Amino acid sequence: MASHTIDRPRPTAADLSERAKRHLWMHFTRLGSFAERPIPVIVRGEGCYVFDASGQRYLDGLSALFCVNSGHGRREIGEAAAAQVAELEFFQAWGFAHPRAVELAERVAGLAPGDLNRVFFTSGGSEAVESALKLTRAYHRLRGDLRRTKVIAREVAYHGTSLGALSATGIPAMRHDFEPLTPGGCHVPNTNAYRQPADRDPLWAADAIEHRILFEGPDTVAAVILEPMQNGGGCLAPPDGYFQRVREICDRHGVLLISDEVICAWGRLGEYFGADHYGYQPDLITTAKGLTSAYAPLGALIASDRVAEPFQEGDAMFAHGFTFAAHPVCAAVALANLDVFEREDLCGHVRAKAGEFRKMLESLRDIPIVGDVRGDGFFYAIELVADQATAARFSAEQVRTLVREILPGELAARGLITRVDDRGGDPLILLCPPLIADTPQFEEIESALRPALAAASDRMLAGTGVAS
Repeated sequence: MASHTIDRPRPTAADLSERAKRHLWMHFTRLGSFAERPIPVIVRGEGCYVFDASGQRYLDGLSALFCVNSGHGRREIGEAAAAQVAELEFFQAWGFAHPRAVELAERVAGLAPGDLNRVFFTSGGSEAVESALKLTRAYHRLRGDLRRTKVIAREVAYHGTSLGALSATGIPAMRHDFEPLTPGGCHVPNTNAYRQPADRDPLWAADAIEHRILFEGPDTVAAVILEPMQNGGGCLAPPDGYFQRVREICDRHGVLLISDEVICAWGRLGEYFGADHYGYQPDLITTAKGLTSAYAPLGALIASDRVAEPFQEGDAMFAHGFTFAAHPVCAAVALANLDVFEREDLCGHVRAKAGEFRKMLESLRDIPIVGDVRGDGFFYAIELVADQATAARFSAEQVRTLVREILPGELAARGLITRVDDRGGDPLILLCPPLIADTPQFEEIESALRPALAAASDRMLAGTGVAS
């Protein structure tokens, strides 16, 4: 087939920004904030860096959105996609298989912990969580437990934006505009040790899950869904023994344990799965993002043989699916991405360099507003406070000033992309660089964070009465 191209003038940064303002509805974006300033337009990526339409380089300290794990601009992944298009561009996974879906399902099952051998593909993370919640209901129904419909999640946890996944999400501001939600979402405290008394039993948050199961009635609870390390609220890691206690609680009451690993899988914590990192065995894993390093949209629900068994008998069916699930091109991309992981030992690299990354971030504690530095692997949060000694919080107005006015501009001016967030009520900076990041990138992150935080500290503490 002949190739026909039309020479068009290259659009300017200003032109692209204006066209974006007119037609592009950006997600989770206050569109009015761009009324008087241009929308940044990213046009190219390479390794740990991206470049905007005006030529400015940024260190991608967020892996785009916790997902470009193997780094930007890998031609071999694009070549795998092109080769797959030439062979088979698409066929559905409804009653059919194709080679890449089979190969990827087998490979994912081989990496997943324990007997999680059944892989149900989706187009992304929210779809994976939605699928898991539906599967737990269907599983219990097939076993005759018709009342088991509730799911227990943690406060401030984010599990997705579809109505079912949103019922598990524990962030009131995200839920408010869409209520009533799918019924059944129940919430318990999270593992934010920074905001807990030092003498409290470290496993109290695990025991709170059992208390909630008993309160709701064990015969009404289908599942508990937890991230290995909770993103919402700022990299909330579990205390030692937490997941082992939760596993015991779920087993005692016949409740399925879902490990939501949309962020924590694929090397983010130094293992292929966060469940392996923290040493527990879930019944289901939800994943997406790093599975393809975001070179193509793909997610997955990984189920244990025990959970899959009732659906293998007679006329039973999981009556659920998506048109583009197990898309051949996306599956080929995922396989090429996992080849990179294996060839370059990205999980091993994270384990080797995680201590250095943490040490760099810990060095920022000399800045007065840096209250807590927490996380694991290549996934960290910095919580900002009005007073380090007491962990006193900023007021809601001060948080808005920090999150919306001061920090985004300070960081962007220094060429660092991070996430500045306040979903738990406190201002946070989230850092999640590509897994290929090394000492030079850590030094660049510090060279941007330190002056940005110092400037923010000077501005904020000048008006709080706290000496800086």
